Amino acid sequence: MADVIKFACNSQRFYSSMSTTFSSSLNSCQRVLPPNQGARRRGVVSVSDSVGSSFVSPISYRTRKQFGSFKIHATVTETEQPKWWERYDGPNMIDIHSTQEFLNALSEAGERLVLVEFYGTWCASCRALFPKLCRTLAEHPDILFLKVNFDENKSMCKSLNVKVLPFFHFYRGADGQLESFSCSLAKFQKIKDAIELHNTPRCSIGPPKGIGDVNLGSPSVPKEKLPESSGT
Repeated sequence: MADVIKFACNSQRFYSSMSTTFSSSLNSCQRVLPPNQGARRRGVVSVSDSVGSSFVSPISYRTRKQFGSFKIHATVTETEQPKWWERYDGPNMIDIHSTQEFLNALSEAGERLVLVEFYGTWCASCRALFPKLCRTLAEHPDILFLKVNFDENKSMCKSLNVKVLPFFHFYRGADGQLESFSCSLAKFQKIKDAIELHNTPRCSIGPPKGIGDVNLGSPSVPKEKLPESSGT
């Protein structure tokens, strides 16, 4: 009988030790619930042993933090940049789109020196020279600068015998056309010399001559190939 009581006591201590160990293990466990569950909940697990004893152990449930994801849609609006021949527009610069506009500009210039550039949008030499030309004209606001696009004014350009681009004409009041020549960036000093020569104080007698005796209304020049681009 003493042996049976001793065995029962040992068995009770064994199961009590197991229960304590199992309870500690359960308390250290954490279960992750879906994000839409509560912030933190506690559950109960019931454990029974073969002897009939039972205990209750709480289990902690911890929800996984939910991180929201979002996308940023950036819309970039591209603004069209002006073409190279459309830049550096100043108050003394005029784009010529027709023969009549050209004649009117010369007539209204009075005693001002008029510098005319005949250019092509495809002309590399015209593009290279254009920024420096505009800076020079900005330094001489008294000079009127007329820009003539060859492709838009082919008949007029052929009547004026423009065969190389860029090409320049200088006009002033009753003196009419003063000078004409082709020029590249490497020989830009030629334009400066012409400005210094012709842009001097003077008084003309009589109306502006414009382009002289060249008849721009009815050009009789046969069809020709596009003018060459001045590379020198």
